[in-house]
Amino acid sequence: MNKSQIRNKIIKNRKKNFDKDLQIDLGKFISFLKIDKLSIKSIGGYYPSNYEIDDLDILDLLEKKNFKISLPIIKKNNQMNFFKWSIDDPLKINKFGIPEPVSSKILYPDVLLVPLVAFDNNLNRLGYGGGFYDRYIEKIEKIKKVVKIGLAFSCQKIASVPMTKYDKKLDFIITEKEILK
Repeated sequence: MNKSQIRNKIIKNRKKNFDKDLQIDLGKFISFLKIDKLSIKSIGGYYPSNYEIDDLDILDLLEKKNFKISLPIIKKNNQMNFFKWSIDDPLKINKFGIPEPVSSKILYPDVLLVPLVAFDNNLNRLGYGGGFYDRYIEKIEKIKKVVKIGLAFSCQKIASVPMTKYDKKLDFIITEKEILK
């Protein structure tokens, strides 16, 4: 199967099996961040859509622990940056129907929570095909070290993600069942 066929299959499967009660354990997530002694002050998250695993509880908890939170804003030419955001801040809907912050303050996160369509045991990620995260990861890694954590449901795991030279590998993938390192 090619990437497009895998995307279609996994997105249909994710929608069919979506359960809003399936979530990443917040306690385990926080412990994971401490165990790995990640020096973090800021988190780049995403606003879940299209039956993605919800990271808003993680962002809310981390904000209460005084972490700076940011969400992406998609710009022209499939470029994006992360902008400061708080759970109580207003959002605007972008051309893809995804909520974005109205902030104009760019924030380069220490940890990037990455939504994905599919993943494999080698920490490879299949996204939606626009290359937004791959381009952003390439850009931010020229500025600073960033820990890339993919978030997904366990049902999104596949045997092997077809990779190209443009695809960026993640550092970790966390599901409701496991943490892949």
